Amino acid sequence: MRTLIVTAFVSLDGVMEAPGGEPGYRNAGWTFNAVPMDEAAYEIKAREQREAGALLLGRSSYEAFAPVWPSMTEEFAGYNAMPRYVVSTTLTEQDSRWPATVLRSLDDVAALKATEGKPVIVNGSATLARSLADAGLVDRYHLLVFPLLLGAGKRLFSSTDKDLTTLSLVEHEVYANGVQKQVLDVVG
Repeated sequence: MRTLIVTAFVSLDGVMEAPGGEPGYRNAGWTFNAVPMDEAAYEIKAREQREAGALLLGRSSYEAFAPVWPSMTEEFAGYNAMPRYVVSTTLTEQDSRWPATVLRSLDDVAALKATEGKPVIVNGSATLARSLADAGLVDRYHLLVFPLLLGAGKRLFSSTDKDLTTLSLVEHEVYANGVQKQVLDVVG
């Protein structure tokens, strides 16, 4: 069975919207604009590309990444080379520049997860990440927590009333710019 890993940049108050500067969000670009750059904090992103066997995205993230990531051959060579899956009930056509297999349901995700292989990594995809967590499909979180309070915005975790989920901190580091790496396994 594959490990399903949700990886995200989040503010201390759990917002993950528009870290790279996507339009339409008032604090867009907060990972670069509000916190000094520290290359060491991004080591986990390179590791994810080496260790993952597939990339899983929600429709909105796929549509945002597909026109851009294929041209980023140095930064995202690992993601560009691995199989990609997009979860969508509405996507009718994939972007030919960055082909992906379309999964129509969380049951399809569970079936992918049940196969043998390297971990499946979920990048961005706030809505999908919340749905996966609520369905009990997430095995691990790779979080870069920025020392910021953003208030409004898409959050990593849902507000669904559900049973307690226990996490185990398996890796942690604090960088000079205040960003914290937190790698957490879902225990139960």
